[in-house]
Amino acid sequence: MSEVLINTSPQASQGPDLAEKPKRFSAKSDSAYWIVLYGVTGLFALVLVAFLLSIIGSSIPAWRSSGLKLIFGTTWDPNNDVFGALPLIAGTVESTLIALFLAIPIGLGTALAIVHMIPRRFRVFFSSLVELLAAVPSVVYGLWGLLVVAPWFQVTVQPALEKATGNHWPFSGQEEGVSLLLAGFILFVMVLPLVVALSRDVIAVVPNDQVEGALSLGASQWQVLRKVVLPGARTGIIGAITLATARALGETVAVAMVIGGNPLFPHSTFSTAATLASTIALEFAEATPAQVAALGALAVILMAMTAFVNWVGRRMVQRAAIRAGGK
Repeated sequence: MSEVLINTSPQASQGPDLAEKPKRFSAKSDSAYWIVLYGVTGLFALVLVAFLLSIIGSSIPAWRSSGLKLIFGTTWDPNNDVFGALPLIAGTVESTLIALFLAIPIGLGTALAIVHMIPRRFRVFFSSLVELLAAVPSVVYGLWGLLVVAPWFQVTVQPALEKATGNHWPFSGQEEGVSLLLAGFILFVMVLPLVVALSRDVIAVVPNDQVEGALSLGASQWQVLRKVVLPGARTGIIGAITLATARALGETVAVAMVIGGNPLFPHSTFSTAATLASTIALEFAEATPAQVAALGALAVILMAMTAFVNWVGRRMVQRAAIRAGGK
């Protein structure tokens, strides 16, 4: 009989899969990971708190001297130390609303066209163009608005709007080119790439099975976009609009160049006006100590407005997610 040699070592008896045990990270490496993670998070929190405290601290003298008149006062006159930010808040809100009124439908339509309507070979080109527009510095937009768009508004756009409305609100007043309407238009051009890029990304991840299923049931392309694609991308679209709103509220240089810098209530979209951010940029260099404190208060008001917009957007995203989960 032939002899059969059998390896009876422990490693062989356990089989090839169990011969080498997987390596596990040691507790020491895990602790290093958590130390780095908490350290970076703590550093971010420290910088954020220091930033907020410095801005709020610089504005305390203005709050003490003016109180709530800083928010509800209707006169901004630094020469007489009278600081009422309500006209600046109105200019900020109105210019942002003009930008969003144009950017939301045009941005969503462009994003839908890039993903579902434009031939595939052209999608990369248009996507790259959108990203290029998003990378243009704000001062370039402001210079373009002041030198190119403002004369065009004064000669063509404002007379046409005034004629269409019979010189009634909101298109009434002197045609100067530089105006609240121009500031809103420049903000629209600036936030449009943001709306398009973010909306495009969330629209592209809507399951293709849902789109094809709706088409197979006889739905038209418009019905598919309206009842399948947009509801499926609702949470991401809300996030895109929230970011665009925050960007429009805080834009400084471009708005300061085209809005006119007039700290009065805008009676129409043709009026010159001012925003919170543009006022800070234009007046900080030659500000008195009292005016510096008032400008710090404007920064606090602007941060509060931006935080409120982000909170509203987050709540809307949460509600949309809950509705989507319920379905």
